[in-house]
Amino acid sequence: MKKSLIATAVLAAGAAQAQTTTVQVYGLVDSGVEYVNHANAAGDSVLRVTSGGQNTSRFGFRGSEDLGNGLKAVFNLEGGFFVDSGQIDGGLFRRQANVGLDGAFGRIVAGRSYTTVYDFILPFDPMGYAPQYSWATTGNGTGGSKYGMTTGFDNIVKYQKQFGGVKVGASYGFGEVAGATTDAAKYALGLGYNAGPLGLAATAERINGTTVAATGARTQTTVYHLGASYQLVDNLAFKAGYRNYKQAPAAGAGVRADTYWAGVNYQATPVVGLTGVVYYQNVKAGVNASDTLADPIMVVLRAKYALSKRTDLYAVTAYAQAKNGQPVGLTRDSTADGGVTGFSDRQTGVMVGIQHRF
Repeated sequence: MKKSLIATAVLAAGAAQAQTTTVQVYGLVDSGVEYVNHANAAGDSVLRVTSGGQNTSRFGFRGSEDLGNGLKAVFNLEGGFFVDSGQIDGGLFRRQANVGLDGAFGRIVAGRSYTTVYDFILPFDPMGYAPQYSWATTGNGTGGSKYGMTTGFDNIVKYQKQFGGVKVGASYGFGEVAGATTDAAKYALGLGYNAGPLGLAATAERINGTTVAATGARTQTTVYHLGASYQLVDNLAFKAGYRNYKQAPAAGAGVRADTYWAGVNYQATPVVGLTGVVYYQNVKAGVNASDTLADPIMVVLRAKYALSKRTDLYAVTAYAQAKNGQPVGLTRDSTADGGVTGFSDRQTGVMVGIQHRF
């Protein structure tokens, strides 16, 4: 009888403990067929299966444990993959691998994570988190530098807190260079504001290189962002963003560029969503002198049709053009999936695809 009571008590305690912990398996699979012209030096077009037309394909695990008094332990493991080849994107949990605490003080995590800049600014891109046909995170696909933002930091400690309509965030990526604490270090700050239909955000980011022993100098990149959105009516939102990019190299001339974007998201019906956006990049000082002549611009149109809450069909087309005969590319992508770098002063792409979320 006593053994039975003890066993029952142990099982009950285990069940109670299990109820305080939640673990979610989630993911997204996105693939389509894409046509792009001026895809090589000969001016040929390419037709291919592509991965991540609307969002990057991924899988992950996230969870939390209730520690009492409003405090939770949290974790997130997330990796990306290419649907067209089945390859892992960069590493098993290259997208996120972090653990931390969440409570009245906010949320703080350590490990590998998206930067504060990515968290605060990407919601202001009408294309959302699209890895292709968007210059919000990168820029023209043929420039000597991406003139963009760092989307993730290794060795990160990241903090975020909501105070009513005001959101604050900060992240620090340790350089982990012996004897030089600031070498290879990465810093980011973010401030957001939401009041009714209006949303605003501002961020600052600093990326340090490693000191060159011979000169005592190091490359330093500074990037500022502004984002704004306005919900005109329930089904129509306007979004815009601005990036100021500066890179002071350890040697040689610096790099400076401004990127602008503006567009709308329109929910035409409960199952049909439409997006239109324009991106413009003004390189003031580039890795190559010719970069300053291009002033590329890209126009993107996208339509989505929801087959269910988890599955969408989409069609997207983009047209990019540069001045002074300079080459322009729709998307800059250094991953194994390739990009759509151009070899002409104009490029057009069309993609149709399907996305499923689980």
